[in-house]
Amino acid sequence: MSKASVAFFWHQHQPYYPDDITGETLMPWVRLHGTKDYIGMALHIQEVPEFRCSINLVPSLVVQIQRYVNGGSDRHLDVSRAPADSLDRTDAYYLLDHFFMANPANMIDPYPRYRELYHKRSPGRFTGEQALSHFNVQDLRDLQVWSNLTWIHELVFEQDKELRKFREKGRDWTEAEKAWLLEKQRAIMADILPLHAKLSAGGQVELTTTPFYHPILPLLWDKRAARQAMPQCDLPKYLDQYKEDARQHLKMGVAQHEEVFGSKPRGMWPSEGSVSQDILGAIAETGIEWIATDEEILSHSTDFFVHRTASHHINRPEMLYRPWRVEADGQSLQIIFRDHGLSDLVGFEYQRNPDSVWSAKDMLHKCTDIGRACRGHSGGNPPLIPIILDGENCWEYYRDGGVTFLRTLYREAAKHPYLEPVRVQDHLDRHPATDKINRLFAGSWINHDFYIWIGHREDRDAWDALHLAREVLVKAEKAAKHSAEVLTAARRELMIAEGSDWFWWYGDDHSSAQDALFDQLFRRHLQNIYQLLGEAVPSHLFRPIKRLEKRIIHSQPRSLLRVRFDAKRNYFDWLMAGVYTAGSERGTMTKVTTGVIKQVYFGFDNENLLVRVDTTGKAAEDLADVDELRLRFLEPDGTEVRIPISDGKAGTPTFLRDGKESPATGIRVALSDLVEIGVPLASLGVKPGASLHLFVEVYSERQSLDRAPGEGYIDAAVPSTDFDQRMWQV
Repeated sequence: MSKASVAFFWHQHQPYYPDDITGETLMPWVRLHGTKDYIGMALHIQEVPEFRCSINLVPSLVVQIQRYVNGGSDRHLDVSRAPADSLDRTDAYYLLDHFFMANPANMIDPYPRYRELYHKRSPGRFTGEQALSHFNVQDLRDLQVWSNLTWIHELVFEQDKELRKFREKGRDWTEAEKAWLLEKQRAIMADILPLHAKLSAGGQVELTTTPFYHPILPLLWDKRAARQAMPQCDLPKYLDQYKEDARQHLKMGVAQHEEVFGSKPRGMWPSEGSVSQDILGAIAETGIEWIATDEEILSHSTDFFVHRTASHHINRPEMLYRPWRVEADGQSLQIIFRDHGLSDLVGFEYQRNPDSVWSAKDMLHKCTDIGRACRGHSGGNPPLIPIILDGENCWEYYRDGGVTFLRTLYREAAKHPYLEPVRVQDHLDRHPATDKINRLFAGSWINHDFYIWIGHREDRDAWDALHLAREVLVKAEKAAKHSAEVLTAARRELMIAEGSDWFWWYGDDHSSAQDALFDQLFRRHLQNIYQLLGEAVPSHLFRPIKRLEKRIIHSQPRSLLRVRFDAKRNYFDWLMAGVYTAGSERGTMTKVTTGVIKQVYFGFDNENLLVRVDTTGKAAEDLADVDELRLRFLEPDGTEVRIPISDGKAGTPTFLRDGKESPATGIRVALSDLVEIGVPLASLGVKPGASLHLFVEVYSERQSLDRAPGEGYIDAAVPSTDFDQRMWQV
């Protein structure tokens, strides 16, 4: 009896975290998963030379790994490197809020010192500010170390005596020792891609790819594809097709894979297992020979000829556990379908079993049963059992990081009498598909639809924002007035924004403590397109798409103001104003960057909105190189006050609404030590009780130099006639 082929297929992916324009990387997950899961998964395979499997490396993940190898950093790493005895309060708060980002039961509790620090921090009981007084300098340094140390894979410790000795010390590390660890971390990152290349060259691993920035390919091709699974689904306002974008993601992904690993990939995991009949031709054009998706796509593509019964068994297992053929535009691909029951056992179920040896053997037992069920129904070909899931996200929930489970699984599979672990390409070479799917159903690995990425109002708002930015870019590309370098950078920002991950976090089905940051990053990539092209960033990109509880970033006015408009530091003129201080909206989530705007005061008199802008020094001098100061409104939307500045002097302001200039009647401006602006409420068209959402921005040569607030906006309510009386009573 021929052995059943078991195809373990690990998908390695992270969102694209860097902002290539500013150089910031706000999240550390590529680095932390790199030293834990990406290196660890490869080391597990290397331990068992007879074991075979496939690994999908997303191109944008590869880029980020290379970035770290070449000296790149992130916010978490910057704070890790900072001397513990000279941390400023912002970095110290960040440390206490973000350096326990690990599974407490499996990555903190096993280590006495890390557990001690965790209890001292008491997440949920104390804020970072409150907890800081509980930590001395050595505590902070040990926390810097442990937050990085716990994200190193156990197999790395087994192979590195010095690293084991370092961990055994457990506490009281010096700055020099901490620096040694962080350099060791970089060296581990440098081993990831060469080790994968070695495993590939040695025949143990088939390396595959994904469209470059991990987009939902069918939705780029045609958003209407969502309606095959969801006929009543609301769609975004703009339904233009981005076929060339889809092709570019595909071509770039294949080209990068060849550049890094020396040969073109034969297989591809389409992002999120998302497929449709329409995209098959574009995939085949790149030379890809096979793709994979979920079993429910097969069920819907065959009108449920193949499906799971009420008891969760496959009714025709021999039809699921085999490759199929799909055709489009005169080209052919092979396609396999993941067993999502087996895949979910690894991802979600076995982690709860304390006996990982039993779990591994249970997996192989279930595969053996599938082989028996298919016997005699496969035309003499052995069944192919695809087990496909993320290769990094589940192991922190296993008691020992999955080491016992994977070791047992790989060793037992390699010597199993009825199972053969295979690379997908090897099985397809020996047993190519003979059955054809006439038309592939459009859907993903989750519930055979695209609901997560287009089914929510937030998703659709994001798609529309992306479309508007894309239109600006396409127009600029046709005009050819910008350098090729600028257009390439803007196109890259668009492709990053087309990635699936931003849409994953919109809506109510997924959430994390970093939802606001994901939202910010998505909009920042779109903002970068406008800024690269010298265009004004539209107001909607400063408004969060994610419906979140609003962070308080400024105080509110406490009385009507009486301002003299001499641009001097008259203390009492602005004493009762609302105040925003630069950087307060970011808190500990990002670095506080130094801009020209230091503070913005705001309030009202009986007839005007009053705004004061303080710079880091004397405004007339600090704004000498600025061409224009803009007061921009999200409410009333599309409204701007533009104040030209020349040699530190303010010119005649202009008033714009929806891009059209109108008389700036009654607007007052004074510029000297600071900037004072008065805008008649009548010109804004607002009445008492109305909300004003605004921010201040300074420009030079059509490029934004600074913005306050840097993220979000000032929220002010137009006061009623009894405002002073009510505020006095309060």
